[in-house]
Amino acid sequence: MPANNKQKLKLLYLMRILQAETDPEQGLSMPKIIERLAEQGIAAERKSLYRDIAALRDVGIDIQTLPKRPVEYVLVRSELGFDDVMMLIDIVQSSRFITERKSNQLVKSLKSLVSDRERKQLGQRVHVEGRIKNKSESVFHSIDTIHAALQAKRKIQFLYFSYGTDLKRRPRHEGKRYVLTPVKVVYADNNYYLAAYDDEDQTIKTYRIDRMELLQVSEDPATRNATIANYDYEDFAHQSFGMFHGDPASVTLHVKAPLMDVIADRFGRSAEIMESTPEYADVRANVRVSPQFFGWLAGLNGGVTLKSPSPIVAQYNAWLKSLLPTEE
Repeated sequence: MPANNKQKLKLLYLMRILQAETDPEQGLSMPKIIERLAEQGIAAERKSLYRDIAALRDVGIDIQTLPKRPVEYVLVRSELGFDDVMMLIDIVQSSRFITERKSNQLVKSLKSLVSDRERKQLGQRVHVEGRIKNKSESVFHSIDTIHAALQAKRKIQFLYFSYGTDLKRRPRHEGKRYVLTPVKVVYADNNYYLAAYDDEDQTIKTYRIDRMELLQVSEDPATRNATIANYDYEDFAHQSFGMFHGDPASVTLHVKAPLMDVIADRFGRSAEIMESTPEYADVRANVRVSPQFFGWLAGLNGGVTLKSPSPIVAQYNAWLKSLLPTEE
């Protein structure tokens, strides 16, 4: 590009230099800015650069100075800071539902939001390799289709698969398409799920979106009723374990003091303290009774035990006995 044309774009070059080379801890002095512009074939003087910086500030670009000698100029990024980008990269790289290719694309885009120096810091961070990654990006297209159905107030139809003992996908429902009313898309346990209403059973069930195929918006209008209108995922999330359904029940748990953090994380403010001492607490909580709930209890190694009601305690004991090997 001719030098006179570059001179006309001095503001843009100045902006690009500040964006690439400055951050809240490291800026560029005026001599360094002049040097960087000269490398681009742009001659600049201090007075003109002061005017340029003032012009950028006038249009809302946040350029600040660091109290150093000489004074350094910094472009402040108000959208996302270094810590924000670092956290988002960790989330992207640890998410199973994001494919390796999509993960690399997102990480590259996120790194473009920070300075060169900060980008090198991100590159030096240790990220866990070999995580299980979704092999297909179809989950994102499926989510778009579900949202389209929600907006159009129509049902969806799809084939649903599970894995056999040979680790091959096999269709459920005798290979027939499910035709359901979508209620809500949720993210839990590193997977996307669809909460959908089944007209035949008159209940809301959850389905792994990555296990759907041939998903499309149906011509049938979505079902509308009180069950769908009153569905509260937050309540369901506290009560269920691993997105598995079960009969709702109020149970009393006997909790040793060191395990109260687990109860707080699991049930939040919905947990009700019935009795407490410095050593233990009896906590009432609403759960969905299922093998996953029983497995959660067993995994706490006696730190949390099921106290009542008696029928569910008996069901839990029977479940535990069923895990023991049978004598031949």
